[in-house]
Amino acid sequence: MAVSAATIQGTSDPAFAVLREAFSSIFADGLEHGAAVAAMVDGKVVADLWGGFTDPARTRPWQRDTLVNVWSATKGVMSLAVAMLVARGELRYDAPIADVWPEFGASGKQDISLDLALSHQAGLDGLSIPMDLEGLYAWTPYVDALAAMAPLWVPGSRCIYHALSFGHLAGEPLRRVDGRSPGRFIAEEIAWVLDVPFFIGLPVQEDHRAAVMIEGAHTSDWLAETLASPYPHSCRNPSFAATTPNERAWRAAEIPGANGHGDARGLATIYGSLVARGSKLLSADALAEAIRPRFDGVDGCDGTPAAYAAGFRLKDACYGAKASLRAFGHTGWGGTLAFADPEARIGFAFVTCHMQGFGDSIDPRRQRLVEALYASL
Repeated sequence: MAVSAATIQGTSDPAFAVLREAFSSIFADGLEHGAAVAAMVDGKVVADLWGGFTDPARTRPWQRDTLVNVWSATKGVMSLAVAMLVARGELRYDAPIADVWPEFGASGKQDISLDLALSHQAGLDGLSIPMDLEGLYAWTPYVDALAAMAPLWVPGSRCIYHALSFGHLAGEPLRRVDGRSPGRFIAEEIAWVLDVPFFIGLPVQEDHRAAVMIEGAHTSDWLAETLASPYPHSCRNPSFAATTPNERAWRAAEIPGANGHGDARGLATIYGSLVARGSKLLSADALAEAIRPRFDGVDGCDGTPAAYAAGFRLKDACYGAKASLRAFGHTGWGGTLAFADPEARIGFAFVTCHMQGFGDSIDPRRQRLVEALYASL
């Protein structure tokens, strides 16, 4: 059952008609099952669109309030939370994590800074001891294991993506200085302030809004490739699957590197607010420090280009050929994309429940949408 242009819901500024057309086309061409896209320019939402279905059987149409697990796009929001505490003087990017989390200094980790952790250079891309999902969900077993272990490789010597551990390496320092969990901090300091839905730790009363994650062809190719690499730790201890977010235990937990639940409008608003005049969350100077490059090279695990600020991805091909070099944000496994471009003062987000893998090629869904976005400016 294809989704026609008539069934695309939401609103868009007439100047962004081409974005609506591009969104419709990914359904018409059979690339999408259920998704939403949104854009903000100069602090104004110019597109807020959704379509398709939130379940494999196509019985539940995507709604304006549908939420979806955005995988690693969660890292961008977590990076913003850290940046806010850095701006308040409660954390420092260049200071050892052990300054605020003393136990973390064990086993030769006393000099690892937030900068190294947020740019995937900490040598802690995963755990060296067995850990099940229950330990990840409970928070303390996972962070205690991180604190006790030795680095898996010399910190600062290379960049290897910290798929799950990133969120705890950022989240535990936040918890130590602020007293709130990452999920509660983001709920009170970001989501509530901007009046957007974004949850790390989805409340049970919101569970009915969550889309079912659907694994498409080749979705898990990168997972298999990582596990076959010399650096498999990021996807082990615990292991997880594309459909793990459909379990209530995953949704309820706080996994700040992978289990944020939100919608396109909310993510576009978060990023758009950072580059609009008079941001409620970060000053221009604080944002400049947060998006200053920390690493620019290749990921040592898979050899692909990698560039990071303090948690945000830089120079990502997903931002499109017309994005400025200052564009920042984060992708999510299977298709999600959220980013801001300070030069164009735009915030953009695409979220989907139809996880796909396109090998070494660019996801055509994201490519069409981003090209249409810049063509509309």
